[in-house]
Amino acid sequence: MSPFTGSATRTERWRHLRLTVDAGVATVTLARPEKLNALTFGAYADLRDLLGELSRERSVRALVLGGDGRGFCSGGDVDEIIGATLAMDTGALLDFNRMTGQVVRALRECPFPVVAAVHGVAAGAGAVLALAADFRVADPTARFAFLFTKVGLSGGDMGAAYLLPRVVGLGHATRLLMLGEPVAAPEAERIGLISQSADEGQAGLAAAALARRLAEGPALAYAQTKALLTAELDMPLAASVELDAATQALLMNSADYAEFHAAFTHRRTPKWQGR
Repeated sequence: MSPFTGSATRTERWRHLRLTVDAGVATVTLARPEKLNALTFGAYADLRDLLGELSRERSVRALVLGGDGRGFCSGGDVDEIIGATLAMDTGALLDFNRMTGQVVRALRECPFPVVAAVHGVAAGAGAVLALAADFRVADPTARFAFLFTKVGLSGGDMGAAYLLPRVVGLGHATRLLMLGEPVAAPEAERIGLISQSADEGQAGLAAAALARRLAEGPALAYAQTKALLTAELDMPLAASVELDAATQALLMNSADYAEFHAAFTHRRTPKWQGR
């Protein structure tokens, strides 16, 4: 995402989520614990806009996405979204569904790693938010459920039919998206949906530790690795290796690349600058 801004000022207060930033790590918390952090129209819009702002500012080097209370996110609010969509015309419905997809694109395209800290339920849109993260750290209470067919909609919502087969394979993805059955933490880890396990109640702390490790590392290298992982999913090998070559040539001109050599020569830890 481009770092250039227009006339809009930085958002000082987000109404539908909590944001803290410390030492290059942003922590975004879905904060409707009484509703298992069910998403509203405003929550989707805040996530979309927040990720855009953080990407442009370039001060954040890693992000943790978590949920307050008993679970990660139970998906779209049944009353505030599903009920409301029944009264919308096709144009408004298309605008809404495009917005939810923009959130997923923002998670995949932001220039910093995203770590989802999952405990309890991650259902519907909540499961897709976790899926779109670069890492999913989960405790034993975590359970994922892609519930879209359960409400009469396509299982391929918000990019799920694109992302899930690439994470767990087509067979598992077909089962999860078609049947909408919950997947508990042990199976989710077995099929590759969980990146890292944590002790019960410790997913947030483990995710924060991973985010700090990422924030202290070579941010430019991480950003380009993330970009290539996303871009090359649909490329033939020839195009992929050419893009890899061009990317490496650019990074070989970076300050971080020179810093590694200096640190190695003087037998010290590199001081990554992210440029």
